[in-house]
Amino acid sequence: MNRRILRFVEAIALVVAMMLPVVATAAPATPKPRPKPAAAAPAPEPHPEIADAIAALRRAREHLNHASHDFGGHRVDAIRAIDEALRQLNICMKYDK
Repeated sequence: MNRRILRFVEAIALVVAMMLPVVATAAPATPKPRPKPAAAAPAPEPHPEIADAIAALRRAREHLNHASHDFGGHRVDAIRAIDEALRQLNICMKYDK
């Protein structure tokens, strides 16, 4: 009987030893740590003064467009200057992104 128990224990040990590599490969691998993202590009710097200037120029252009007189002949030139200033400020804002 002792021999039987000994052979039974040996058989179980052999089965366990043979299954060990299979169980080890089937076990979930520990997750690899995710690489840290590169430092994010800094957010565009807010330029409230430029945004305020754009808004003010748009209001001035509207005022000039709806004015009842031509301001001594300077209204058309002023509107052109405002349009050019708006164009330049919008270019400035594009380069900030």
